[in-house]
Amino acid sequence: MHHSFKKTTGFTLIELLVVIAIIAILAA
Repeated sequence: MHHSFKKTTGFTLIELLVVIAIIAILAA
């Protein structure tokens, strides 16, 4: 998992969104 600069351009945003959503649900 070192090629996170070409295909993971949009996946990083999705992962970040999922993490934020999980944190929001846990913090809610």
